[in-house]
Amino acid sequence: MKNSISLYKMILLGLTTVVSLSSCVATKNKGGKNSQAELGYRSVKLIETDGYQFKDLNKNNTLDIYEDWRLSHEVRAKDLVSKMSLEQKAGFMLISTTRLENDWSFGKPENSEPITSGFNEKDLVSTTNMFTRKDLDYPIMSAAGTTKDVKEFHKRHFILRANPSPKILAEWANNLQALCESDGLGIPGLIASNTRNHISTDVAIGLNVSETPFTTFPGELGLAAMRDMPLVRKFANICRQEWLAAGIRKGYMYMADLATEPRWQRVEGTFGEDSKLAADMISEVIFGFQGKKVNPNSIALTTKHFPGGGATEGGQDPHFEWGKREVFQGGMFENNLMPFKAAIAAGTSSIMPYYSYPVNTEYEEVSYAYNKRILQEVLRKRLGFKGIINSDTGPIEMMPWGVEKLTIVERYKKALEAGVNLFSGTADPGKLIETLKKYPELTALMDESVYKLLLEKLDLGLFENPYVNVEAATQIIGNATFKETADLAMRKSIVLLRNEENILPVKPKVKVYFEVYSPNKGNTPSTVFKTAKNTWDVEFVSTPDKADVVLLWLIPKGKSMFASDGSPLHVNLANNGIDVKYVNQIASKPTILVVNYTNPWAIDEIYKGDSGNIKAVMATFGTTPEAVLDIVTGKFKPTGKMPFSTPVTDEAAQNQKPDVPGYLEAKGYEFFKFGEGMTGY
Repeated sequence: MKNSISLYKMILLGLTTVVSLSSCVATKNKGGKNSQAELGYRSVKLIETDGYQFKDLNKNNTLDIYEDWRLSHEVRAKDLVSKMSLEQKAGFMLISTTRLENDWSFGKPENSEPITSGFNEKDLVSTTNMFTRKDLDYPIMSAAGTTKDVKEFHKRHFILRANPSPKILAEWANNLQALCESDGLGIPGLIASNTRNHISTDVAIGLNVSETPFTTFPGELGLAAMRDMPLVRKFANICRQEWLAAGIRKGYMYMADLATEPRWQRVEGTFGEDSKLAADMISEVIFGFQGKKVNPNSIALTTKHFPGGGATEGGQDPHFEWGKREVFQGGMFENNLMPFKAAIAAGTSSIMPYYSYPVNTEYEEVSYAYNKRILQEVLRKRLGFKGIINSDTGPIEMMPWGVEKLTIVERYKKALEAGVNLFSGTADPGKLIETLKKYPELTALMDESVYKLLLEKLDLGLFENPYVNVEAATQIIGNATFKETADLAMRKSIVLLRNEENILPVKPKVKVYFEVYSPNKGNTPSTVFKTAKNTWDVEFVSTPDKADVVLLWLIPKGKSMFASDGSPLHVNLANNGIDVKYVNQIASKPTILVVNYTNPWAIDEIYKGDSGNIKAVMATFGTTPEAVLDIVTGKFKPTGKMPFSTPVTDEAAQNQKPDVPGYLEAKGYEFFKFGEGMTGY
């Protein structure tokens, strides 16, 4: 049958997993008990039974149990597990980077040709850690040639790092699914990605994707600052529709970690320091991406990093050996679990343990991917999580903290026994196969892992139709209606902290010097705002001396996480790219100071609360100059609240207990308080 739903209607409804080259559209049978499932396929044939059509995925001209969409997902998954070889199961338990044609993620570019929807057939084998740049004890295949990955390694889980156009992305996703369909049992692929819908200052592979065609919202801290849970869910639902259109069906997000260590280089990706706020935020994004349960219109989410990675020692990150210890100095281990409890209650599909290990607790001092009591006693038994445990990238070869003396095979064994179901990082299943053959007692754990992974694919509807409509993708992703919602979020995320002498909103016709100060390597940090379309009823001038009011937006930037060298981290402005002397000189007129917070910066070098020329202070968490101007001129009244407290000085941050939120520190610690923010003027 031909698809009877018009493209226009599909776009309006967000029905983006539409039929591919050949399809059947759902119809009711006479008894009303079953509807014909929508089948998307490229090369397999259809089997007709009892008046219904099914995909002959394994090409044996027989309707197998796993191919019968009328049966429960549990029954189908068990049948498919019984049909898979050990080698197929091992490949199925790995997820690694996959690359498009001319996509050189993690590798050295071989040409400058644009990325296309074809495959990159080059293997990428590294002898150094891609994150830390240190030599590895064992080489790692970070990515395999796509055809080899699917047909030889039996892989069906892939991490997308590239940032192509919606058209190329959707075409490539279809090409990858067609390749998976043509091989063996015809098991569809699952494409995962890090966040693609946020403004971020520390953009790096493994953290997030830079500016994309997807609708851009504030950073995660900004979403938390809105304190608007319906809008958070609307944000997540918009992202869901865009990802669905592109064929990306799993998100390596969001971070349930608490920003209790102000120096940590991943604070920007959290929802702040408060466990209840983080729990509420995690719930909303899961419901927005997944729905009440994972279904064919869902994006499955991976909540990270269990049991919370924010209590890192000295703010250093456990991607590096000098950040591997997680210190619960304040005894607040349980506080870290609250957002994960919320994620589990909301039905998160997967949970990712972090690289770090706990210090001075009752638990073994080994990385959480190897920590059996943490994963089995706490996560599985006490919190009741039944979904997929997905390791972070590279705990076997690259960040094996606490088990460095074990061989690769021994590490796999320990991680499997701890409860890991899906291993991220390596493309080559050889060592996992060796482990499973050497220790046949691991067979039950292997089968349980494969079963969980198959259930997710079945719940997502990928076995029936993994293909997307390319034309719909180009019209859905980044459309104007979605952008309107993002623009609202940009404004609601801004926090007004001080407004002395009622300088805000600025009066009409006032002369404004608007400078954005953003440290960039090799470039002048200062940019004077210019616009061809002035809608703010103020006059923009080119120098401070011509201004009535100086509007100064500081965007501090610490050392990128993957440029870490273990040296001490600080939160004062001078250590994070800001020329304090220059800023104090610019603030020679009545000044509105705007600070972009990716960490709880201490701003005492330029503002201590006394008047001076700084009359107003605002906080942003990834937004636009236009949104800032709307707040400054009164076109939009501020409503945001701080998602964390900020320390009075860098010294105070150095002495903060890593697991204790700032608002629970001793009196005198906070400068701006958690939850602070003026509503209106």
